[in-house]
Amino acid sequence: MPAMSQSSPCLWTRLPQSSRSPCDRYKHACCSYDGNVYVLGGRASSCLRDFWRYSVVCNEWIELNCTGEAAPEELEEHSMVAHEGFLYVFGGMLDSPYTKWRCCLWVFDIAKQKWVHCQGKTSSPQTQMPTNRKGHSAVVVGSAMLVYGGFVDMKGSSQDFWSLDFDTMSWSLLNGSQLGSLGPGPRHSHSAMAYQSCMYLFGGLKGLREQRDFWRWNSTSHMWSSLKNKSGPSRLMGHSAVAYKDSMLLFGGGESQNSPKNCLWRYNVTTQTWGQVATLPGSNPPDKIHHCCTGLGPSYKSNTSSPRSSSGLQPVLLDGKLRPVKNKCLPAPLPFLGSEGAIELETFSPDRCYGSKTLTQSSELDNSVEGLMGKDAQRIGSCMTFENKAFRKQCSCTDEEDGDIAQHLPDQLLVLGGRPCTRHSPISVWQMTLTDS
Repeated sequence: MPAMSQSSPCLWTRLPQSSRSPCDRYKHACCSYDGNVYVLGGRASSCLRDFWRYSVVCNEWIELNCTGEAAPEELEEHSMVAHEGFLYVFGGMLDSPYTKWRCCLWVFDIAKQKWVHCQGKTSSPQTQMPTNRKGHSAVVVGSAMLVYGGFVDMKGSSQDFWSLDFDTMSWSLLNGSQLGSLGPGPRHSHSAMAYQSCMYLFGGLKGLREQRDFWRWNSTSHMWSSLKNKSGPSRLMGHSAVAYKDSMLLFGGGESQNSPKNCLWRYNVTTQTWGQVATLPGSNPPDKIHHCCTGLGPSYKSNTSSPRSSSGLQPVLLDGKLRPVKNKCLPAPLPFLGSEGAIELETFSPDRCYGSKTLTQSSELDNSVEGLMGKDAQRIGSCMTFENKAFRKQCSCTDEEDGDIAQHLPDQLLVLGGRPCTRHSPISVWQMTLTDS
């Protein structure tokens, strides 16, 4: 029986993608950093080896290099997390007689835009590390990546619980990882998220059976706790979870590969209660399984790692692209919301219609957008109110004035890819915005 919603309704919007986008996929990995979303690999008709960066501000995809000795190969059901200017990718290799002897950790330097050898960041050789696996979870707590479970070839579901120290790049097996009675036990295709010094883990597959148990790992006491879940989600696998304010948002998944759901759940860490989030009338979320979710905006910022790179990383955008500078995103009233507001990110592009005008030429785009935004105009039917101006300018990664675009983004949850897939089509991207403050 579904629980009462503990949140205001949410607004779902599908973001149209251009042909210059990654193909639709599932069992891929994604994460966000400095207002950009990174997507790596996954499966379409076969296992993929591509790497993309998505600028939400420009609604633009750029394919990044994924070749060379330090780059990963084709991966599926792997993990990717961001920490202080680097992306860390783990697991997901296709099984072969040589898999267990190969390194299944890759590191991408965001500032240099290249894959680097992970051994280059440590002063001492690694003495042990986890073997290749799929369907595990990885979260960042403090200056470490915590990796739980996964499906290990020939062994099935694993209950290994590893920690990678980012400072020393050394792995350690956490206490109690072999004691299934004291923790979640063996599982894969589950979800996990980090909040403050804890990791929260839900559901997944234990062998061939779906689960709905809910666990918390405390990195201070190094202990697992089983959390009550009577009013929470049903048995799920292939779902996703992210941290939002003082809550965990859990989306999609299903009880089997062929039964994707579109339920959005919210677990309040403070009150320890579950609630199913309602959707606004006419706002229909997609049925998705083996998708990826990532949050953008201040309420999704993890407090377990630094939001900015120590290398002074700035967002990189193509020259001559329209972009907002120091804009504020304010809630604007919608007719069906009454006095409440919602926020939706809307990107200006040459092939969309604004009011009664279609902007086709770049010069006309400049003049029209400046005219619209210079008057703080509000698009009818949109939820976004812009202040200040947007303009074309050449920019580089060292542009001090525009380096903080990420912190001005409105709160939004992106759902990328997942089954069911559309063959020979751009990746499915959905945006969800909660209307509460």
